[in-house]
Amino acid sequence: MQVHSLYVYPVKSLAGIQVSSFRMDDFGPVCDRRWMIVDADRQFVTQRSNPELARIGTRLEEGRVMVDIPGEGEFSLVAGSEECHVRVWRDWTKAVYGGNEASDALSRYCGETFRFVFMPDETFRRVDASRVTEYRRVSFADGFPLLITNLASLEELNSRLQTAVEMRRFRPNIVVEGAAPWEEDEWKALSVNNIVFSLVKPCSRCVMTTVDPDRGVKAPDLQPLRELGTYRRTADGVIFGMNAVHESAGEIRVGSPVTFATTVTTENQ
Repeated sequence: MQVHSLYVYPVKSLAGIQVSSFRMDDFGPVCDRRWMIVDADRQFVTQRSNPELARIGTRLEEGRVMVDIPGEGEFSLVAGSEECHVRVWRDWTKAVYGGNEASDALSRYCGETFRFVFMPDETFRRVDASRVTEYRRVSFADGFPLLITNLASLEELNSRLQTAVEMRRFRPNIVVEGAAPWEEDEWKALSVNNIVFSLVKPCSRCVMTTVDPDRGVKAPDLQPLRELGTYRRTADGVIFGMNAVHESAGEIRVGSPVTFATTVTTENQ
């Protein structure tokens, strides 16, 4: 097995960036989901309610996050000094507001009052304690620092669909090739460049998988989620991919060998 592709998502629920390598820090992949969008009530906003967010491009430029908002132009996201508490799922966590220019452009594009917020280094949002007993942190990602998927599983799913979908629908960080379809269900830990990744939970999928990443609209036939639901439904929901935590910092690259490892992070039973 080896790393087929890598992705980072500088802003939660905006378009991701396919990269040849990324470094890991305490949060996960560097720059991954340290930014998020909130509404007037400081609740997180995603493609679940606003699929048009998929059309907002992102890129990294000398450590800065740039967003390209259709019809508005490109903006640099700059963290301000005004603190706030924002909600992502069940967690209220400390953040700071970004600059008004980008947020105003986003609000015009979406037709709602939204703001960009940033998670500073001093903020500690805990990984889902029901799955990981160690006191580990996570950014604005749903619950865990990383999502690992298997290329063969996507190919098997596409063999069942009238119209194939890309892996982008599932927003992974690490895509592995060289394994059998759905073999990831049994993985406990993987090692890439001496970094151990503990796979702690199957990833339950939602309506975001039905959003066309280029057009920013939901598929009227609810694919691929509908097909997945016919044979990938478990106690954890309709699953595709595995949520993971990393056990150390370091760098991984496309083409890096992927081997099985001993699990380090413990999971509550």
